[in-house]
Amino acid sequence: MSLFAKKPLDQLLAQAADSEKGLKRTLGAGNLIALGIGAIIGAGLFVRTAAAAGQAAGPAVTISFIIAAIGCAFAGLCYAEFASMIPIAGSAYAYSYVTMGELIAWIIGWALIMEYALGAATVSIAWSEYLNKLLGGAIPYEWCHSPFEQFTDSNGVVHQGIMNAPALIILLLLTMLLIKGTQESALVNMIIVFIKVAIVLIFIAVGWQFIKPENHTPYMIPQGTAPVLDAAGKEIVNYDGFFKHGWGGVLGGAAIVFFAFIGFDAVSTAAQEAKNPKRDMPIGILGSLAVCTVLYILFGHVLTGVANWQEFVDPEKGREASVAYTISEYMKGYEWLATGVTVAILAGFSSVILVMLMGQSRIFYTMSNDGLIPKAFGELHPKFKTPYKSNWILFVFVGLFAAFVPGHVAGDLTSFGTLLAFVLVSLGVWLLRRKSPNIERPFKTPLVPIVPILGALICTGMIVAIDTTTLKAAFMWMLLGLLVYFLYSKKNSKLRNPSEILPHASDFESKK
Repeated sequence: MSLFAKKPLDQLLAQAADSEKGLKRTLGAGNLIALGIGAIIGAGLFVRTAAAAGQAAGPAVTISFIIAAIGCAFAGLCYAEFASMIPIAGSAYAYSYVTMGELIAWIIGWALIMEYALGAATVSIAWSEYLNKLLGGAIPYEWCHSPFEQFTDSNGVVHQGIMNAPALIILLLLTMLLIKGTQESALVNMIIVFIKVAIVLIFIAVGWQFIKPENHTPYMIPQGTAPVLDAAGKEIVNYDGFFKHGWGGVLGGAAIVFFAFIGFDAVSTAAQEAKNPKRDMPIGILGSLAVCTVLYILFGHVLTGVANWQEFVDPEKGREASVAYTISEYMKGYEWLATGVTVAILAGFSSVILVMLMGQSRIFYTMSNDGLIPKAFGELHPKFKTPYKSNWILFVFVGLFAAFVPGHVAGDLTSFGTLLAFVLVSLGVWLLRRKSPNIERPFKTPLVPIVPILGALICTGMIVAIDTTTLKAAFMWMLLGLLVYFLYSKKNSKLRNPSEILPHASDFESKK
């Protein structure tokens, strides 16, 4: 059988329709929108906005957000068509299995581990850092850093990390919550989303009265702007390049803030737990993207209006301290809001970890049902109907990474896995339209093939822009995945063992 053998669509639909043996359908449209917002709004909003303004776009970072959102919308429209048509938990992996064959499906399933599992580990490490910052450094260095990190204090004493205990604890708590049930997890996520969105809205509402129109003039970084130097005379930012000023800078800013949007695709991993996936999945995917886009634009407008964009060039102000700096320097009387922003970032991290762990376990669940990974990943809890063994295995893998490996090691691997998924889903919609034009599609991606092609091209461009070191690491990870496929998955694939394949459903194609 060919390496590119495709899984029959009617078989996949039959698997999704098997509600007695499958995951519980407990999520409504509101839950799905909250899941999307929970995955999208993390620290990216607070970090990427100032970085893009200071390095490329200036006050026009608001336009950068619009451009990045349009790029995401192309992929989002393609996800919405697939998720409404094939309400299965595997997301891009499952869609690729139907349209491009088993080997491509395995590659994307393996790549998604970088997005979800490594993403959850990296965010949990950042969660630990912000918790310690909120507590004023009360956690000893040894117990919030990996053994590969060390720090020399002002007295010359060297502190060697032992393990990142807070990162491990938050992963354990969220894993237990996920095992308890999807509905309970969705409820906690909705509460977290309410907290962080409320703080973002408070910052926008309070900050609006402190906006100085002169900070928005000129709106784009002018050509010929002098480079910025640090105290030692070393260049921090140079604005000579095309993507560093004017409209080119706006596009450069879009590339920076694009990663603040990553996460909406996690909604599609919950398709098999949606009450009415044909209606609710497009609402969840596109609704969460729309809400976050509006918040991002307003946030960027206020941040660059209260403080001048040039102040964000300083690395200490242009990174996680940007919002707190703006509040403390220019919003007198509202210093308490700076603490609120830290709480919002912690809440944002928590919901991102929750949705990432949920998404990865659902992809493992579907891959296990296809025989490509061991059966344990697909076993459901007898009472809660959640893939509890997959959750525990994932906790061990992610926990080991979070507790003992420095956070910077993951780098942009998370983004690579996400963008690769976006490319294949975009192409998959076009391929399935040509192969099976009569299948019932509750939601249709408009302007096919223009939208899928633009989605694939934009995301491919983002992959090319990733640094060489990260691309090499991703290449090594993919080679390891191919080794696993040929040694285990290919032999155990249910598609290659017809006796194990689920019976086909009746004809799912609509009548002409």
